[in-house]
Amino acid sequence: MKDLVQDGDSLVGASSFEDGVDRRVFLKAALGTGFAAAVVPVVAQTLVKTDVTGLATGDHIIVIDGQDVPVYRAQPEGKANPPVILVISEIFGVHEYVKDVARRFAKQGYMALAPDLFVRAGDAAREPNIADLMKNIVGKTPDAQVMSDLDTVVTWAKQKGGDTDKLGITGFCWGGRITWLYASHNPKVKAGVAWYGRLVGEPNSNSPRHPIDIAPNLKTPVLGLYGAKDTGIPLDSVEKMRSALDKGNSGSAFHIYPNSGHAFHADYRPSFNELDAKDGWRRALDWFRKHGVV
Repeated sequence: MKDLVQDGDSLVGASSFEDGVDRRVFLKAALGTGFAAAVVPVVAQTLVKTDVTGLATGDHIIVIDGQDVPVYRAQPEGKANPPVILVISEIFGVHEYVKDVARRFAKQGYMALAPDLFVRAGDAAREPNIADLMKNIVGKTPDAQVMSDLDTVVTWAKQKGGDTDKLGITGFCWGGRITWLYASHNPKVKAGVAWYGRLVGEPNSNSPRHPIDIAPNLKTPVLGLYGAKDTGIPLDSVEKMRSALDKGNSGSAFHIYPNSGHAFHADYRPSFNELDAKDGWRRALDWFRKHGVV
């Protein structure tokens, strides 16, 4: 049975690893500081920095089947029963950009949770390049494990006072794909927003299904925000996904940005498109409010 543990700070001094490593050391190493090595240097000129004024933020550990899973949390200070948004990272893990997005949702009244879903494979933020990251971390993270971990994070959110009857999920790149899949997996999800997540692909043991495979039976409304110039996710795959969604009744939709490519919301990268990122953010908030995640 899965066991939940309170935040990491409360564990320090009360528990440690068998090899004597303090949990605080593990937490710092697992969550990392700053940005992922594979994307350094960052574009400082466009970097968005959200302050913590009025927010309660912190790094936590949830123990899932004996595995310490770090989670970054941000929520309005003193607000009871906030709605919950799961923030799913890119392939680079829970680095500063993902934490900042969580803080942005917290400023809008949400309990935003960004779990490190790669932790069993290693530290995504420390892989030196994308090829090693895909081989050593992403390629060793099964979808079924991710779905199960997110289920436990939702349970933990409820224990921490979040209103999981008002549950939303959003994610970027890899996290965009996971957004589609988890919206299908968990009927408690009221709405999702997927930012340029892959829609089609060849099945394998870790990823037996892709968003296009779950689309006809999807019940949860998901908004897909995609760039027309995304060479990794061509528009024909978006059109195939539209057609698959049309066979069901989820009410899902796409908005395509003609002047953007992949990662247009990532303000720390050269791919950032400020106008489209701001418009996408507005659409994401409107989508959640429209579908009861408020």
